[in-house]
Amino acid sequence: MVKHKTGRKGFTLTEMMMAVAIIGILFGVGAPILNQATKNFIMSNTRLELQTEARAIMYTITRNLRQAKNSTITISRYNSSQPYYSMITFTKQDGKQYSFYQKDKQLIMRYSSMNRVLSNNLRYLAFTFPETSDMEIISVSMTLQKNIYEGQKKALHMASEKVRVMN
Repeated sequence: MVKHKTGRKGFTLTEMMMAVAIIGILFGVGAPILNQATKNFIMSNTRLELQTEARAIMYTITRNLRQAKNSTITISRYNSSQPYYSMITFTKQDGKQYSFYQKDKQLIMRYSSMNRVLSNNLRYLAFTFPETSDMEIISVSMTLQKNIYEGQKKALHMASEKVRVMN
């Protein structure tokens, strides 16, 4: 007498095809969702980096500009390839001369014959007097831009409308 095993081992062909189909659907739907989530993460991270960088730059510019001697402020440009109003030069109360200017994609701060790069992501920088009757208020505007993925760019514009020169 031969005994037959009642417990079965392995999978049927139908079960295998169903498992492959389910996995295929999950990968087909999951890959674009994962790709979009990655792009959103990169975009958010880049926005945060640009905001942090812009705030630090604005703090540095406004802190030094407030201590400028009003009669020493000159707004110009670094060279003829840069936009007008993209350079400001002034002397602070301690006698040190400061300059902030755009050179290609860099924002440079020059003080005491030393140069310090504040940003490598600068797209636009402008210093203007918003009112011609009040030369103690200076408007600072800048746009930072960074490449992210697939030729895409993220830009952030920041403006400080009223920096009052205290001296």
